[in-house]
Amino acid sequence: MQLGLIGLGKMGANMTTRLLRGRHDVVVFDFNNDAVQSAVQQGAQASTSLTTLVNALTPPRAVWMMVPSGKATEDTFQQLVSLLSPGDTIIDGGNSNYKDSIERGKQASEKGIAFLDAGTSGGVWGLENGYCLMVGGDTAAAQRVEPIFITLAPENGYKHVGPVGAGHFSKMVHNGIEYGMLAAYGEGFEILEKSQFNYNLHDLAELWLHGSVVRSWLLELAELAFRADPELTNIRGYVEDSGEGRWTVQAAIDENVPAPVITASLFSRFTSRQNESFSAKVIAALRNQFGGHAVQHEPVKA
Repeated sequence: MQLGLIGLGKMGANMTTRLLRGRHDVVVFDFNNDAVQSAVQQGAQASTSLTTLVNALTPPRAVWMMVPSGKATEDTFQQLVSLLSPGDTIIDGGNSNYKDSIERGKQASEKGIAFLDAGTSGGVWGLENGYCLMVGGDTAAAQRVEPIFITLAPENGYKHVGPVGAGHFSKMVHNGIEYGMLAAYGEGFEILEKSQFNYNLHDLAELWLHGSVVRSWLLELAELAFRADPELTNIRGYVEDSGEGRWTVQAAIDENVPAPVITASLFSRFTSRQNESFSAKVIAALRNQFGGHAVQHEPVKA
């Protein structure tokens, strides 16, 4: 089927490629002309603006937004709502806050436009492996564009999970779980690395992929990382968060659900961004005050 796709970053570009391989007709737009031309070379149709993209599509239109969450998504959505017609469909495949998606669904509905929030997981590996898709929105609208979802997803990797907002809420929690899993692997491998046994971390990661209860795709990626750089000497321990972990913790608070693992994993990312934790300095100073425990002093600056 025909689809307009806005945003040709790492995921959007790969999704375009996968759709073209599935023989869909894809009209693309991105501010990066090199990304657009790369998609054109694979068979996509270029557009120079959202207006030309919409005009290139045959009603009822389907347009997929794959742009950063927040202002970029909001601006794109508002432009599309002004350009599209009743019966058309907007799909947001980015990591938007589910509350924003619910509001966008209401605004689109007032214009007779369907809005689907498609939580999308798969990262840069989705091109070959497919994308796990958690889709929220009107059932009939989801069914109309289902060929797109089926092409993008691996077998059994797509599900209509509920009304507008349900897709991004489930993706939010999915990423919150991911935070906790990543933290557990990180802590475990650090314990191994600091131990007296001089482990080969790559060998252990590879070993655990065979029959272990902790085997997972994330562990497969750890094995690849340790294979490329056994001591991770070329990687700085600075970890960003894209928002979903914070939103998951807030949802847990709102719903009175204890979520200590996910919450701790979020705060550990904040710690990773400090050259030296001030809280650690406070703890060291207090231990020195009450117990006479030794402290390490900063070198005197010239």
